[in-house]
Amino acid sequence: MASNKFVTLVTLVVVLLPTIAMATDYVVGGDSGWNTGVDYSAWAKDKMFHVGDALVFKYTNPPHNVFKVNGTGFNACVKPTGNDQPPLTSGNDRIELKTPGNKWYICAAADHCKSGQKLVITVMDTAPASPPSSAVRGIIISGYQVFAAAVVGLFLAIAA
Repeated sequence: MASNKFVTLVTLVVVLLPTIAMATDYVVGGDSGWNTGVDYSAWAKDKMFHVGDALVFKYTNPPHNVFKVNGTGFNACVKPTGNDQPPLTSGNDRIELKTPGNKWYICAAADHCKSGQKLVITVMDTAPASPPSSAVRGIIISGYQVFAAAVVGLFLAIAA
């Protein structure tokens, strides 16, 4: 009975751990957060965003907010009309990236968008475009082996 529970637990850990470990929360703008005077193109240029990752917008409200817009709204700095796209205003907004493609965000306060407080990113599908190199695969496999050995050792110590 105990061994069935152990096998189930180890299976869940081995299956779920890679998914949990791969998702990343990105604080938009890093230490500067969501503010005027930040170059969001430069901030985003070396990052790879994937489905399952999340953007975290940290700012002071008022004056700042976050609107998800389309490419036209992004280029023209125009927020959506109506109640279909209300602004995010908590000052600590987390947006999970659920689909691949381009995503656009602006601050609609005063002239903040026109002065550069806007972000465009491209979200990649969760599957990598090419398999990792053999060296990287070896490191990943070794890490899982060490983790699995630690879990087995822990449960053996508890069972004894």
